[in-house]
Amino acid sequence: MNAPLIALAAGGTGGHVFPAEALASTLLERGYRLALITDKRGAAYGGTLGSLETHRISAGGIAGRGRLAKLRAMAELTIGVFQAHGLIKRIMPAAVVGFGGYASVPGMVAAVLGGVPTVMHEQNAVLGRANRLLAGKVARIATSFAEVEHIDARLAAKLVHTGMPVRAAIDAQRHVPYAPITGDGPIHLVVLGGSQGARILSEVVPAALMRLPESLRRRIRIAQQCRPEDLEAVGKAYEGSGIDATLQSFFSDVPERLAGAHLVIARAGASTVAELTALGRPAILVPYPFAIDDHQTANAHAVEDSGGAWLIGQDAFTAETLSARLDSLLGQPEALTRTAECAARAGRPDAAARLADLVIGLIPADRRL
Repeated sequence: MNAPLIALAAGGTGGHVFPAEALASTLLERGYRLALITDKRGAAYGGTLGSLETHRISAGGIAGRGRLAKLRAMAELTIGVFQAHGLIKRIMPAAVVGFGGYASVPGMVAAVLGGVPTVMHEQNAVLGRANRLLAGKVARIATSFAEVEHIDARLAAKLVHTGMPVRAAIDAQRHVPYAPITGDGPIHLVVLGGSQGARILSEVVPAALMRLPESLRRRIRIAQQCRPEDLEAVGKAYEGSGIDATLQSFFSDVPERLAGAHLVIARAGASTVAELTALGRPAILVPYPFAIDDHQTANAHAVEDSGGAWLIGQDAFTAETLSARLDSLLGQPEALTRTAECAARAGRPDAAARLADLVIGLIPADRRL
């Protein structure tokens, strides 16, 4: 008998894709067959997702778009639902797991209509627009955070706090303990601004560091992600500062750099927050203020409330503010260590296993391994 098939409905940004990748690896290890239902962007996936049986269907985002664009997106989603309905009937999955974003909607709707057990995973501390469309219909709602905004009280029975699954490369660094700043030793900072960097970090961080005492600057080793068009300007900003700066538009070794960091300065996307808490690294979080529903601010608040980070809103994120905060924190290694410990307690390192257990538990007993 063939192993049961579980379908993953995912697409879009890393926040949706990384947890799908982590769950896929866990389910494969447990012997299940997998299929990926995605949109045209799924052609670019590598890793475990890129190796799966992949089915591409029509999908289009609605939130934040003009009227005509919304109409086109609705048409794409409708076509996608019909395509997914035929696909679900053909591949007969034992369960379907959705990871938010509009790429997941057709597959999840078709699964619900077909009576297939469904789980949706919400990565952020705010229920996303696509997941709001599905929340009342799916069997279970897995969450990354203990508290999630925009979840109706009537859905409470469906909620399961699994945590946010992280990619295998992050999981592999979990054994690396946080190393406190020592004496006159080097201070390792990591600055991440999302997949394309963030201009405000490129503008503010160098200016803030230049305000620090020279004796402190000469101890700093910083790895900073910048947008390609900002690399030259940021490099010039560090010239003559005494700071050892490594600047790239993309770091292929982010897990290792995070593991070695004394402090991280970053946006507050779901994947970034999950990776920081999985590794237990203190951070200054600067949420992207223009995200739909301002979900990054909610993510950052959740970590700050746990004691694992400091939130600075973009309006308040100035060279003066950041410099004062850094001068204080870098002179208090014990405060950074306590925050690292709180960050680690806020994480769910077994999130992928928890999510896999939830999905398998919904599969009828005669179809489980």
